[in-house]
Parts: sequence; structure tokens; C-alpha cells
Amino acid sequence: MTPRWALVLGASSGFGEATARALAKAGYDIAGVHLDRKAGLKHVEEIVADITAGGRRARFFNLNAADDAKRQEVLDALEGDIQTQGGTVAVLMHSLAFGTLKPYIADDALTRANIEMTLDVMANSLVYWAQDLIKRRLMGQGGRIFSMTSSGSTRVIASYGAVSAAKCTLESHTRQLAVELAPHGVTVNALRGGVTRTPAAEKIPESHRLFEQAEQRNPHRRLTTTQDLARAVVALDGGEEISG
Repeated sequence: MTPRWALVLGASSGFGEATARALAKAGYDIAGVHLDRKAGLKHVEEIVADITAGGRRARFFNLNAADDAKRQEVLDALEGDIQTQGGTVAVLMHSLAFGTLKPYIADDALTRANIEMTLDVMANSLVYWAQDLIKRRLMGQGGRIFSMTSSGSTRVIASYGAVSAAKCTLESHTRQLAVELAPHGVTVNALRGGVTRTPAAEKIPESHRLFEQAEQRNPHRRLTTTQDLARAVVALDGGEEISG
């Protein structure tokens, strides 16, 4: 079988981790990009061990996914592997949750640097990764790109303004990429998992109230899990006509 890589941005926790694990079980080798301090590296090692124990390859990179030079390092490594062993990057999962949670109007308000960093990491980086995958011919016919949006893109949540703007931008990028990559045979979809208990979500002020309200709205009286979303990614891998 031709090797298939899934490139997961934000692979060490939350939706990214769950998706990496699910795609590995579905037969993909996993290239994971994450940004963790020393305390978080043991968990990353556990993820890698679980993937390799299942017979798949795992290459994880601890670096800033929004840094242009670091992006090239990851793609150089993948390109070298593909040139020697064949295969393709069949899936790109963008699940980067690194933004500033502050109000617009306050003594300690969001700054220009805060807003620009949040949009660059959580939205604009999707475009740059997609551009380079296509330019390098690492992804082609049958490729799948997924981005993680949230219900916060259409709601007002305290201190969530910059992240909300990033999610709106991410959705716009996803639509545009879907149209421009259709001739290449690549589909692009944004996924909204609903309110989910992840390390990133727990950092939102008053997040416990969001969790309680979401449980009440859910017909099954429970929160969406990261595994729910990961199963959707695996299912959508066969959705050739679902894009945008």
C-alpha cells in the first residue's frame, strides 16, 4: 500500500490529538506538529508510542507551526521521506489553539500584537501550510484539508474577541481554499465540534458555564468529545464531493 501521511497541526492535545490517534487507527502515518514545554513532552511520547504500537509511523515536531522557517523544516522532512519511500500527504488537519484571551476594552486590553498573533496562528497559518503542500506537490488528487472552527465564531463570549475573529477568518480561508483547490482534487472543510472540554476551552473565562449550558442544549445531555470529532474526520476522508 502506498504510504499515506496525515499532517496534524496541534497534535499533542484536544482535537488534534484525537484526530491523530483516529487517523493512525485508520491506516495513516502521522506527522504531528505541536508546541510544548518540557512538562508536556511525556504525553507526546505516549501518543507517539501508541501510534507506533499500532504499526504506523509517527514523526512529531515540537515547534511553532506559524513560523515560516519551522514550517519548511517539517515539510523538508516529509518530502525527504516521501521521495525515498513514496506516498503522499493525504490529510492536513489544522487544529492550532494558541491565542490571547483578553477583552477589547479594559486596563489590560488586547494589543495589536495580541490580535495579529492570534489571527496568524489560528487562521492565516492554514493558508501557508496549504500553499506549501501544493507547491511542493506533497498533496494532490484525493487530498483532504480540515480546519477547526468553533461556535464562538458567531457568538459573543467574554475575552474571546480575538479568537472569535480568528475563527471567522479561518472559515473564510476554508471557503476560498475549497474553491481554489477543487481543480487539484483536494477538498477543504471547516469542522465545528460544538462546546468540547479541551485544554484550550478550559482557559476561556467562565468556561464551566459554557460547558453547563452546552450539556443542557445537547439532546443527549452531554458535551461533544474530541473523539466524536475525530470519527467525523475519518468518515469525511471518503467524502470526495463534500467541500467548502
